[in-house]
Amino acid sequence: MLPTRSQRAAIYLRAHAPWRRAMPNRAVRRHVQGVDLYLPWSHLLPDYAKACPTYGQNLVEMAGLLRERLGDDAPLLVLDVGANIGDSAAQIVARTSARVLCVEGDPYWAGYLRRNVGNDPRVTIAEVFLAHPESSWSGATPVRNHGTTHFVEDAAAKITTLTVAELRQRYPDFDALRLVKTDTDGLDVALAPAIAETWQDVGPVIMLEFDPRLARNAGFTDPDRVWEQLAALGYTHAAVWDNGGEPLGQFDVADGAKH
Repeated sequence: MLPTRSQRAAIYLRAHAPWRRAMPNRAVRRHVQGVDLYLPWSHLLPDYAKACPTYGQNLVEMAGLLRERLGDDAPLLVLDVGANIGDSAAQIVARTSARVLCVEGDPYWAGYLRRNVGNDPRVTIAEVFLAHPESSWSGATPVRNHGTTHFVEDAAAKITTLTVAELRQRYPDFDALRLVKTDTDGLDVALAPAIAETWQDVGPVIMLEFDPRLARNAGFTDPDRVWEQLAALGYTHAAVWDNGGEPLGQFDVADGAKH
């Protein structure tokens, strides 16, 4: 379930402790949800995981279920868009020995990503900003806040940008993709259909962050359009979890806007 009011208050107090605010970028090592991770002191992942042990575990459980269905012959191939510090990738490979392609456009988080999973041969890191089909941006600048990043248009930015189609072309070892996680603070309503279309021949399971407020802030006036697009690409069934990782229900993808 989502954090209670008292848990949210505790998270806020820990996050805004004077000593933590004084050194927000101090690198610390924490054991979080079964894996050891380096992260900046300001990152809220340990706080959320402490308040909600189910936080993010729906993704890890999904990877485990897909691994069982594949059997022993084929590797489980995973795409992690918005990989951040590599916490999802680290947990997935620890659970399933999958191969994960981590996409992270913010150089700041990419540094932690390399530190946490860069030496694992099962993990491939693409330090690129993944452009969505409706974007005409020639560049993007990251804006960070307590462990997350959203991007704003900036023609002068030096961040490498790839389309989803170019990403697949560049990493052909992930052609047989089985699982996708996209968590990009609002861009997911455009990236999820683009990924579904690019890998339509294999039809991977897609886990996306659906937050209409973030999507509108990112410039998408009709976030619910994502359901129509996914339905047109052959997706029929959706399951929903809250931000704490607790299941809320299931529905037909074509009826997504009603929910």
